[in-house]
Amino acid sequence: MDRELVELVELVDQERVRSGELLTIGAFAARSRLSPKALRLYDRLGLLTPAHVDATTGYRHYRADQAERARMVALLRRLDMPLARIAEVVELAELDGPSASDLLAGYWAEAEARFASQRTLAEYLRGRLSGRSSEMYGKFVVETVDVPEQVLITQKRHVLPDELPTWIEASLGRLEDAAKACGGTTGAPFVAYHAEVSQESDGPAEACVPVADEAAARAWAEEHGRAWDTGVRVEPARRLAYTRITKAQVADPQIHAAFEAVEEWIAERELNHAGPCREVYFADWNAAGPQDAVCDVAFPVR
Repeated sequence: MDRELVELVELVDQERVRSGELLTIGAFAARSRLSPKALRLYDRLGLLTPAHVDATTGYRHYRADQAERARMVALLRRLDMPLARIAEVVELAELDGPSASDLLAGYWAEAEARFASQRTLAEYLRGRLSGRSSEMYGKFVVETVDVPEQVLITQKRHVLPDELPTWIEASLGRLEDAAKACGGTTGAPFVAYHAEVSQESDGPAEACVPVADEAAARAWAEEHGRAWDTGVRVEPARRLAYTRITKAQVADPQIHAAFEAVEEWIAERELNHAGPCREVYFADWNAAGPQDAVCDVAFPVR
């Protein structure tokens, strides 16, 4: 835009200010029921751009019809919605209100799921802090089972908690498909944890599927192992101390309480750990309901 046109636009906007068509930031703040400080913040964040900024003074001016957007931004911020999501909602609201409503509904469903998880975690931590851990552990029945030597096709990966559910499903799915070329499966698939998986530690975790034919498994790994980062190993016979949990309990913090219950049981009987802890998935996850048993939380012991 050349200088003459810029000056013309500036003159037109100044006239709109004098005529009252554009509101000063103070007048607009009163109309939108927001403070000038909040309006300056929304401008810096790109959520609400003034209709005109005086080139000499830097004063901001707004159209009266921008008040609705200003109020909407303020209300969405009260939901702790990330700024990028707020921008999506308010931009879409000006084009398609029902779609913007659906976008907000999706965000709130995510928030409620997060709050539910945090509520459960808070209850769990209160129990630990108040010395009621033994009561929680008592909800889990711990037993032992002897598992024979197994040939395993495996995939190992360093992974963080948020990535873990997706990785487990994908990795075990790939390995179970591969088992068809290795004589078929001979036991329940499981995930072994060689180190803690948390926000501060990324494992590694190892997805494992027992198969019938070691020679076929090694041939398969020779052909596909490099691309899939997979391998084959023979795990010796083991005794597992385990507790069985439902699909609803395969989530934080319930699953952590299950692991701790088994560890407490092991310590009380003065047994020794004999390998990495694991989650053994013996049921059809997709077909199971929240209260159906789907997983054994287990530790090898001796």
